[in-house]
Amino acid sequence: MADKPTKPTTVAVTLENFNSIVDTDKPVILDFWAEWCAPCRMLGPILEKLSLKYGDKIVVGKVNVDEQQELGQHFQIRSIPNVMIAKDKQILHNLVGVRAEREYIGIIDSMLKEDE
Repeated sequence: MADKPTKPTTVAVTLENFNSIVDTDKPVILDFWAEWCAPCRMLGPILEKLSLKYGDKIVVGKVNVDEQQELGQHFQIRSIPNVMIAKDKQILHNLVGVRAEREYIGIIDSMLKEDE
């Protein structure tokens, strides 16, 4: 098993790299956000903490909706922050707004437990 990272490992998701990022059997957290969005800036550290906690067991991707408008339109993002949690290329959870860290942990833990 790989060591846990010592700094957050999030990846910028673009239209060009989207398929390669979600083409995994790991849970994928997609954070739809924008620089100007204060709640998005509140959520960022929570997602970074999750990337540290779970290491290579999950993928944390950040979609800047200002720069990646096509992805925002494809997923019908109407409000940000919007976190979608996918597995096997299927969106299983769609969480709009900032949620408590424990809510994300509960979802991720249950998804990882299914793989055991």
